[in-house]
Amino acid sequence: MNLIDELRWRGMLHDFMPGTEEQLASEMTAGYIGFDPTAKSLHIGNLATIMLLVHLQRAGHKPVALVGGATGMIGDPSGKSAERNLLSEDVLRENQEGIQSQLEKFLDFNCGANSAEIVNNYDWFKDFSFLDFLREVGKHITVNYMMSKDSVKKRINADEDGDRAEGLSYTEFAYQLIQGYDFYHLYKNKGLKLQMGASDQWGNITTGTELIRRMDGGKAYALVGKLVTKSDGTKFGKSEGGNVWLDAALTSPYKFYQFWLNLSDEEAEKLIKVYTLLPQEEIEKIAEEHKQAPHQRLLQKALAKDVTIRVHSEEDYNAAVDASEILFGKGDFETLKGLKEDILLSVFEGVPQMQVSQSDYASAASVTDLLSDLTGGQVFESKGEARRMIKNGGVSVNRQKVQNADDAVNFELLQGKYLVVQKGKKNYYLISVN
Repeated sequence: MNLIDELRWRGMLHDFMPGTEEQLASEMTAGYIGFDPTAKSLHIGNLATIMLLVHLQRAGHKPVALVGGATGMIGDPSGKSAERNLLSEDVLRENQEGIQSQLEKFLDFNCGANSAEIVNNYDWFKDFSFLDFLREVGKHITVNYMMSKDSVKKRINADEDGDRAEGLSYTEFAYQLIQGYDFYHLYKNKGLKLQMGASDQWGNITTGTELIRRMDGGKAYALVGKLVTKSDGTKFGKSEGGNVWLDAALTSPYKFYQFWLNLSDEEAEKLIKVYTLLPQEEIEKIAEEHKQAPHQRLLQKALAKDVTIRVHSEEDYNAAVDASEILFGKGDFETLKGLKEDILLSVFEGVPQMQVSQSDYASAASVTDLLSDLTGGQVFESKGEARRMIKNGGVSVNRQKVQNADDAVNFELLQGKYLVVQKGKKNYYLISVN
């Protein structure tokens, strides 16, 4: 597999230095990408970058993931309009561990010569004094060279509307030099000749290649992928609630699956090439079938399935599919009963929720009382309204039709404490019995 060709047809390739293609063709090449440990999980914006490493390994080369234990203490100014808060060593260490466990899901660490590897730049920076860094590294790169980088110029020259009026601290200004030294260190000590990343990292990466040339007379290469953006041009990877994380504790598998399922046709057709390893012929076939019946959302479903299984598991994917069907009136009591509590709560996150004490629940005279008085009128404002709708067959509890307004309250609670009430076709309520 030719890496450049593969990235090009997938729409992932933005730019690469002259000679990169020849280097990749000449020998197994070790290449790396840096990951910033400012959170304990990576998100799907990072996942696009991880896929660059995945394709590098599939093409027979050696992928190295650098977790920035040192650079994470500073903050990369690329694409930022303000300096961010700095994290403590303990928080960074916890974040590094979380990120490493996620990277291990995508890269093969036991496949011979091109086995993946994870390194941490804190290991070579922790004993590197400030004065030594200035003497050994800083003297090789001029201020003029550093000032020419877009990431620096955008922060120093405030926009007309003042969005970037905060300027740039020396800490962030020095970031490109520190990242450049990472590349030099890995080149010198591990033989790495390639650094990759998103397109907004081009300036930082080429500082590394320049440092290698000036400090060692060596030749190294840069390759950057396209920055994945939404149709409106904003960075991809965020939902209305914030980042879409790879950690199930931060973004549930159900919400993760739903994110992909809700993409537009245009986004799904583009991103199925970026986020899956499906071959070109299969993707083209799915895209053509999608055009014939767009309402079936075949592109979105194929993308959501592939990514959810790889990030989480097939079990989580199946549970997410079952959960998705619930709000469309599909699935029975057993389907509801099989949902884990976190998924159940995710599914019904936006519906009215209410609590009923265990004593009130146990003493409820009938289902009518439960759905009117005991829920504070949130399901039905009056017993009369409840009786009429039950009589017309419009009320279900835990997917089971309520047959009689005077039926006793003897439902099996989901997860030992929940009832899902459906009124009509689209109105749902979640009752928690505590």
